Amino acid sequence: MALTPTLAPSPRSTDSAGSARRRARATTSRRQDNRTAYLMIAPMVILLGIFVMWPLVYSVYLSTYEINFYKGSTFVGAQFYRYVLESSDFWHSIIVGLYYAVLTVPAMIVIALLLATFIKSLGKRAAGWMKTTVYLPTVVSTVVASVLFLLMYQDEGVANWLFNLLSVGPVNWLNDSQLALPAIAVPGIWLGFGITTLILLAALLDIPESYYEQAALDGANYFQRLFRITLPLLKNVLLYLFVTGFTLAIQMIDLALIMTNGGPSEATNTPNLYIFNTFRDVTPYATSYSLTAALLLFVVIGAISAVVFRLVRSEKAIDG
Repeated sequence: MALTPTLAPSPRSTDSAGSARRRARATTSRRQDNRTAYLMIAPMVILLGIFVMWPLVYSVYLSTYEINFYKGSTFVGAQFYRYVLESSDFWHSIIVGLYYAVLTVPAMIVIALLLATFIKSLGKRAAGWMKTTVYLPTVVSTVVASVLFLLMYQDEGVANWLFNLLSVGPVNWLNDSQLALPAIAVPGIWLGFGITTLILLAALLDIPESYYEQAALDGANYFQRLFRITLPLLKNVLLYLFVTGFTLAIQMIDLALIMTNGGPSEATNTPNLYIFNTFRDVTPYATSYSLTAALLLFVVIGAISAVVFRLVRSEKAIDG
């Protein structure tokens, strides 16, 4: 009986089948990874939805009503938005907040960068001592810092004592409309530069020393290494510090509330302090007005953050 020859599969068909199986396994693996990632971020998404997104949406809804705790609320649409946008006091508080942020954030980052560079050059024991010392102001209560600097700014305080050594008369720090906000900015810088220093120190230690060694062999001086190596590789960290710094600085309330209560002549009336004082007003629409002002402040902060992101564009790490 004649045997029928069996045709062997061609190498091309075998490769195609193997490629299909590999693609199927890769697709299954990606789906499993995606499922794991979704499960890991689900708790945070749920918490953000409950404690951030829903209150924000509900606040927008409430801002369209004139809220009264003694009788029913009245729908007024965008009326309070018009009131806030037409208020010169609101825009003045925004300017005060921006001025405070300009005074504190760049100075804090420059001081922190200098300190971080200095700590990096120290030995292990000295660096550990310096990191602890620099971080101490971060754990100090804002209330304690406010009272401390209030005492320093008094006529017989440390600040005027130092000025007397320079034969300069006593300065009325907190009662001068031009000096009050810079005087408040000093404790703001003091409270914030500790954590900023540690963040920048961690970023500096992440830069390979071989970059600086190669630059030194090529004859680059300190400033060339700073502007060609250090600052470009710190761009992402600086972006984070600028955005978070401006966001927190504009929302500052405690220093201004304790040290000057917004005075003199509203020179230190920051946006949150303005909203706080408006909420305490005895007018029947104080709650709705302050709520609307807070929402518009949220929009202003978002716009400022977008501008900072635009000016300081983030880039991927060179080694990552």
